[in-house]
Amino acid sequence: MSYFDELGKYKDNTALISEEGISLSYSELDQEVQEIAGMLEPRSLMFGFCSNTVGSVCGYLGALNAKTVPYLLDAHTNEVLVASLIDVYRPAYLYLPQELAQRYEQYEKIYEKYSYVLYKTNFRQSYPLYEELGLLLGTSGSTGSPKLVRQSYRNIQSNAEAIAEYLELDETERPVTTLPMNYTYGLSIINSHLLVGAAILLTTKPIVGREFWDFMKKNGATSFGGVPYTYEMLKRVRFFRMDLPDLRYMTQAGGKLAPELHREFAQYAQENGKRFIVMYGQTEATARMSWLPYDKSLEKYGSMGIAIPGGRFSLIDVDGKEIAEPEITGELVYEGPNVTLGYAVCGEDLAKGDERHGRLETGDMAKRDADGFYYIVGRKKRFLKLFGNRINLDEIDRMIKAQFDYLDCATTGTDECMEVYITDAGCSEAVREFLIDRTHINASAIRVNVIDAIPKNEAGKTLYVELGKEKANERTD
Repeated sequence: MSYFDELGKYKDNTALISEEGISLSYSELDQEVQEIAGMLEPRSLMFGFCSNTVGSVCGYLGALNAKTVPYLLDAHTNEVLVASLIDVYRPAYLYLPQELAQRYEQYEKIYEKYSYVLYKTNFRQSYPLYEELGLLLGTSGSTGSPKLVRQSYRNIQSNAEAIAEYLELDETERPVTTLPMNYTYGLSIINSHLLVGAAILLTTKPIVGREFWDFMKKNGATSFGGVPYTYEMLKRVRFFRMDLPDLRYMTQAGGKLAPELHREFAQYAQENGKRFIVMYGQTEATARMSWLPYDKSLEKYGSMGIAIPGGRFSLIDVDGKEIAEPEITGELVYEGPNVTLGYAVCGEDLAKGDERHGRLETGDMAKRDADGFYYIVGRKKRFLKLFGNRINLDEIDRMIKAQFDYLDCATTGTDECMEVYITDAGCSEAVREFLIDRTHINASAIRVNVIDAIPKNEAGKTLYVELGKEKANERTD
């Protein structure tokens, strides 16, 4: 038995409140979920086109309840990409917003409510689904790829339980959605709060807009989550001056937050009786692997913290041996019940069992201090070697943002040249001179490109693979 099978136990507690004015109790949510589940065939595949709305959440939970496997994707995913994914995976059902329904009218409509439509397709499923497979999500940061992460029912349940434990969640919480629910971090907020009978405030409004803050204040939101870009934007909209008496805590994951920005938000939280909790996770670990206790947030700013309940970290050197000493960099390895089953690139892969067996090599380089707190140094593949110097590109990004008031930037390159992309032509020469001075890299190996916008996915994470496709408007050589 899992939380999505017994939502009704919280009865009259409010479960969902939407910006459209819809409010459902847990008993009412359970009824809606059961209705959808009754229309789905167990061990079949459903594409769920997500938005932070009541209809979207009901469809997700209905699929889990029916033991139908949902693949959650953004409702605004490119139509050509969606067609390709449908061709690859041949889902039995499509669950999508009404405004997209006309694209798929060739299929049989079997349900319509809360601005969502459920279609039954005419595809024949030619492959079985692994019995423990519960959910499919796209890999974070990827676009245009059919590569999916296979999550089990145990993965979802164990991670929701761990998050609820370390955040000390209870039924009085009211989180507001700031991240898409098809993004593992955004979904984990929904999962962990439903587990404890809390009320989830559903909005599609951007966090930098007045409508978001009006909705948040009106409904007494107690928490929100964000990626580094979210917190960069919050500082620009003068978040520190806002009056938010109901806000209890803020969480951050989805990439390393600039240490100075971490310090600023930790300081704000400490001075205003709130909690700022930095975390670390990946879709491949269901959602979260670490957390930094709020009472350590200022003392250990820049740290990703310690392993979540039930998990364990280790650092591995280039020879695959575990590093015991503090302050030595190695690849971060995580072990726990939330480590997912593996990847899928085609329908037949959905029959595969557990290929990771609870162990994930994260691809992140990290170090551990003498107190056992971990610090991300950068991605294993986000390093260059210029003129014999090892360059951490993530650190270059953080340096630029700290020096130039969080200028939006991203860095790639080869071992011959570091390519820096920024969005402000007026800063190009200053950025280049700053990097030459701070890194002592030969000037010939640094190139600053000015582009209209840094490519990001719907969760605000930089799409480094897209940078090379951007046509630079200006270059400083």
